[in-house]
Amino acid sequence: MIANKESIEKIKSKKGFICDMDGVIYHGNTLLPGVKEFVDWLKAEKKSFVFLTNASERTPKELQEKLGRLGIEVDHSHFYTSALATASFLANQRPLGSAYIIGDAGLINALYNVGYTMNNVNPDYVVVGESKSYSFDRIEHAVNLVLKGAKLIGTNPDITGPIENGITPATKALIAPIEMSTGREAYFIGKPNPLMMRIALKKIGMTREETIIIGDRMDTDIVAGIESEIDTALVLSGISDLTTMKSFAYHPKYVLNGIIDLVSEK
Repeated sequence: MIANKESIEKIKSKKGFICDMDGVIYHGNTLLPGVKEFVDWLKAEKKSFVFLTNASERTPKELQEKLGRLGIEVDHSHFYTSALATASFLANQRPLGSAYIIGDAGLINALYNVGYTMNNVNPDYVVVGESKSYSFDRIEHAVNLVLKGAKLIGTNPDITGPIENGITPATKALIAPIEMSTGREAYFIGKPNPLMMRIALKKIGMTREETIIIGDRMDTDIVAGIESEIDTALVLSGISDLTTMKSFAYHPKYVLNGIIDLVSEK
């Protein structure tokens, strides 16, 4: 089941790499084994790569600085988040609109940069992403804005995310009270929405056939690759494991213990 040497060579022969971050590159503030060597290899082999994350809290610059603190130097242009994808989507749907945001700096800055204004009275959208400032008062206010006509948007459909000592609730869990209270279903922008995958391919300038997506979640990363016809590699260093993998109707092309499998001699 775990990729053998031949399979690993096929992965490494790809020209483009779309890599998830949480559970693949790090857990919280802990860098996972083999990641520094993997990034050095990407650079040395002149591979095209993007770190594509459903997390919406941080800007690309903040993600760059986080990796820098963990000992990895990567230009901010190699990062793309669900917050940026959400901002792009809303700017196309309703240019220069307004939103009530439950989210952190990455989401707020992304919407501001496409000309959106913050509005807690009569916004076009209620937008929810991961947030440390999540509270009952904000959820209550969001519920009533949606009932008054605001459209409900989630930056991503992740229910949980990995941290050093377990898991943390993510956007789909945080937005659930609003959906249940209003009877309205949110539209989610992040993986596995094909929008994210098309943007990622454009950023690295590669075709589907030249590219592989590496992720730790069957329900977002792997299905996103399958539905976009991009080869997939599941790492077992995050959310999904061999047991949970069997409960899905689809499967990844490759399975790795972690990124370290791509840089260690077998």
